[in-house]
Amino acid sequence: MCFVHAIGNVFCFLGAKPKNPETNMNVSEIISHWGYEREEHEVLTEDGYLLLIFRIPRGRNERKESYDTTKPVVYLQHGFTVSADYWVLNPPSNCPAFLLADAGFDVWLGSSRGSNNGRKHVRLDPDSKEFWAFSFDEQIAYDIPATIDFILNKTRQRQLYYIGHSQGAYIAYGAFSTNPQLAQKIKMNFALGPVVFTKYLRGVFRTVAYIDPKVIKTLFGEKDILSRSNDNPFLQFLCHRENIATACNNLLTVMFGYNPKNLNESRLDVYIGHIPGGASIQSIFHFSQGIRSGLFQKYDWGSESLNMQHYSQSTPPRYKIENMKVPTVIWSGGRDLLGDPIDTENLAAKTPNLVYHEKIPDYDHLDFILGIDLIFDVALAVLELTL
Repeated sequence: MCFVHAIGNVFCFLGAKPKNPETNMNVSEIISHWGYEREEHEVLTEDGYLLLIFRIPRGRNERKESYDTTKPVVYLQHGFTVSADYWVLNPPSNCPAFLLADAGFDVWLGSSRGSNNGRKHVRLDPDSKEFWAFSFDEQIAYDIPATIDFILNKTRQRQLYYIGHSQGAYIAYGAFSTNPQLAQKIKMNFALGPVVFTKYLRGVFRTVAYIDPKVIKTLFGEKDILSRSNDNPFLQFLCHRENIATACNNLLTVMFGYNPKNLNESRLDVYIGHIPGGASIQSIFHFSQGIRSGLFQKYDWGSESLNMQHYSQSTPPRYKIENMKVPTVIWSGGRDLLGDPIDTENLAAKTPNLVYHEKIPDYDHLDFILGIDLIFDVALAVLELTL
């Protein structure tokens, strides 16, 4: 890894082909780059984490005037090991956040603790093990409720639309099934490529379930993993080359599903500049537990005695999907390796208030966010269902 980084810096000195300007921009800079108004806000969770969230209050050609408190609010929540960045990595014509803003929505981009926009705490040092002692359970219990309450208070609304991709759907199912008061604040829940049940998850990510946690801790420590390195010059240099970009594209298809023609190779440097966005080692363990067990449940502490200490029972409690009463729409991809079609069918069958489930045969896991051909037009789909 050190060798790759060093070689990358050498390539930069030699002069790489000009990159897309958004490659090294943050979320707010990207939004402004495309001519949209933007805001940044900091959300304080009950357990002291500070999450940076972003707002696009109006469309690019919408008149700038006082905020319309009747405008529908939509909250977009990112997936595992990524961040709010990836909702704005494509041009407005095929970018979910910009499409929604231009369709008349007040758009908010949420951040989970551990992502590059969620690395602050009121007292814990982000370099400490204590800061990183969390899994999906804490995002469900603290991050989602705090973010939703903040948005509704700011917009003076009673309800909002929730759109979660991948693990963003996971934490929504967990939060809305365990917190009835929170569930009442959701007008509709949209799950894109949901990764909730992972028994049949395929591809390279499945291997993490069979690596001993001690090995992972030895290799990566006990804090974070896949954190953004503020630009990887070597990968960006290579993936921006026309011939090698196809190889980079094919690598992504091995990880997320096969649909290479739907990824814009000219923007691979932008994607690599913002993905991955970081996660905790404990979340990796939680993810691997779900693959092995096939269950949607809380973190397993590894022994009956430790589980008794945390849950007053010898096994982790399951998240009871049958208790989630929020109207829900699911979009799934036939070539999605993470949101496997069998797992998604199982999820749809267990979702008590399923309004609609659309299966897109050629979609892989990233197509919902980064696809050139957005068969699923986020803005129009939401509008149609709210009429």
